[in-house]
Amino acid sequence: MRDGFRIFDAHTYLGVARHSGRRFTASRMLAWMDASGIDRALVIPFPVVEDCRAAHEEIGAAVRAWPDRLVGAACLPPWQFREAEFRDEVRRTVERFGFRALKLQPQYHGLNPISPRSDFFFETALELGLTLVCHTGAGAPFDLPSLFILPARRFPELRLVLAHSGGALYSAEAIVAATVCPNVYLELSTLLPHQVAEVVAHVPASRTMIGSDLPENAGTEIGKILALEIPEEARREILFNTAARLFGA
Repeated sequence: MRDGFRIFDAHTYLGVARHSGRRFTASRMLAWMDASGIDRALVIPFPVVEDCRAAHEEIGAAVRAWPDRLVGAACLPPWQFREAEFRDEVRRTVERFGFRALKLQPQYHGLNPISPRSDFFFETALELGLTLVCHTGAGAPFDLPSLFILPARRFPELRLVLAHSGGALYSAEAIVAATVCPNVYLELSTLLPHQVAEVVAHVPASRTMIGSDLPENAGTEIGKILALEIPEEARREILFNTAARLFGA
């Protein structure tokens, strides 16, 4: 809790990143959470790892050890598996560890959101009752927020979170996507403060949430929301309630 507000970090990573060498253990993550006033966090494997199943096992063990603090998400490159294998691994994370989300990282996964060939990814999340968290912003064209409008409309029961809200370059696109698709939610990490204010001016607080992206960013991301001139209830939605509803906490 910070300044009287519960905090849910809806976007952070646990494990080992093959592409950057970053390493975050569960104990280190919890220390960062405690220092930042974060009550709960959605923990995701880094987008490039040595072994997806091992990464899921590490997060699964952490979620079991600290179920009141951590919620798990699956992340695996779809084209490195047969579709049945992809579905089976995601299902395993749900049935064995109770994961609540599936992460799409288009710039690493090479998945075009508007291609019918990609429908199995969205179908897997919907069938398993998972919220789909989609990286947007850096990594165009497949990371453009506008590309998620079509799948959001094809799968209206699916909850899609646009991580980073398109980033500094494409935040306006994210606003449009959330405006025309009621099942699109926006996670606000990496936006400049004036862009956060613009998002909140157009999109209901009940469909926005904070994330750190990396634990070192948590204090800055929380501070952006605490500094906004918005009603207290809206602040509570962004800081905790929206993510708590989506990820079943």
